[in-house]
Amino acid sequence: MRIVGVSGSLRESSFNTSLLRAASEAAPDGVELELWEGLAELPLYDEELDTDHVPAAVERLREAWGEADAILFATPEYNGSVPGGLKNAIDWASRPRLDAALRHKTVAVVGASTGQFGAMWAQQDLKRILGIAGARVVGTEIPVGRAHERFDSDGRLLDEELLEQLRLHLTTLAAEAVAVPERAAA
Repeated sequence: MRIVGVSGSLRESSFNTSLLRAASEAAPDGVELELWEGLAELPLYDEELDTDHVPAAVERLREAWGEADAILFATPEYNGSVPGGLKNAIDWASRPRLDAALRHKTVAVVGASTGQFGAMWAQQDLKRILGIAGARVVGTEIPVGRAHERFDSDGRLLDEELLEQLRLHLTTLAAEAVAVPERAAA
């Protein structure tokens, strides 16, 4: 089972990217979580660019997300919602509508922030956006509040309980992805 991890943050020392790395370490047997790091390369979604010859970064996104068995998104919260770069990537992955990388893709969401609520609003918005984009959203949110206190200076997760939550989240995501028939049969 190959799960792609997508961080909505571009920061080098992002807590959300660190959260995905922790999820990779917590992955159950038979599950591999691979970070996708092409967010900064994407042009803004423009229907004029969405032709038979899309920009190379878009092609790489559609291929990586399309070939994944499932996707785990980690989102920060900017101004009470999803960062624009992450929304832009979802816009690209939601087209062409009938052959989109996100169509029927099993996905789950987590989020971290330095605030008390752990990007809860952004996670809720992201689940709604992904569902509208055609993805199959599973699981509940995992809000990681006060992220600056839950990771060490090297970005390693210090919270064993949270590590176990990530393991269970990935177990659910993998099981749900296996339960979905191939997209071709859908």
